[in-house]
Amino acid sequence: MIVEALAPKALEDGAALPGTLLTELTALYASNEEFQQLTGDFPDPSDIRPEQVAAALADDLAQPTAEVLLARSEGRLVAVAVTLGRHPDPADPDPWLGLLMVHADERRSGHGRRLATYVEDRFRAAGRTGLKLAVLENNPEALAFWTSLGYEETARRPDLAHGRPCVVMRRSLAREDTP
Repeated sequence: MIVEALAPKALEDGAALPGTLLTELTALYASNEEFQQLTGDFPDPSDIRPEQVAAALADDLAQPTAEVLLARSEGRLVAVAVTLGRHPDPADPDPWLGLLMVHADERRSGHGRRLATYVEDRFRAAGRTGLKLAVLENNPEALAFWTSLGYEETARRPDLAHGRPCVVMRRSLAREDTP
């Protein structure tokens, strides 16, 4: 799997994503209709449009420390992650993983785990000591996934954007000693 960062300026000042990439991203978002129904992020989860995906990514990249990571396997876009180097709450020292989505056709192939590990390794290399994320309470599959990766619940609270009930989870990024 190859991971590349979407250039932060990719959607600034009315710039458009390359058509092929936007088509791939739209297909990835649309492949996860059940998740889209849970989030309510798109007006019609069964009809996600390229302009909606571009707007969602532009919103993500509006945060100064945000990064969108694109994961490819055999040339195909298989997953996307959105990270925040700093949470909007200045009292929160940890970086956040705002989204990790795997194309529905590629689920259970290890791409999600590999992309999560990639994100953790990058923040660990930058000297960060933990990584947080929020999972919608009504998404037991995601809660199970993140728990299996060693994330632990630290709080329950509404998300900042829409007030949806979430479970906040954290994983320590301290280097483990190897024997």
